[in-house]
Amino acid sequence: MSQERPSIPTTGFLRLPQVLAIVPICKSSWYAGCRSGRYPKPVKLGPRTTAWRAEDIAAFISKFNEEQGAADE
Repeated sequence: MSQERPSIPTTGFLRLPQVLAIVPICKSSWYAGCRSGRYPKPVKLGPRTTAWRAEDIAAFISKFNEEQGAADE
């Protein structure tokens, strides 16, 4: 059974459920990582609306994949 990963748009914003569909960790761990600088910082779009730049998430995924590839060698 193969699981299909959601695609990341080239530009725009991703809300938390979209991010967590790509990066499978819990919400509290994601926010802790954002505070510590491990994960991309969020952007406030309104008083109750937070999102992440699609470009930042794509760059994070690429960097993570490169680090995993280097660790495997």
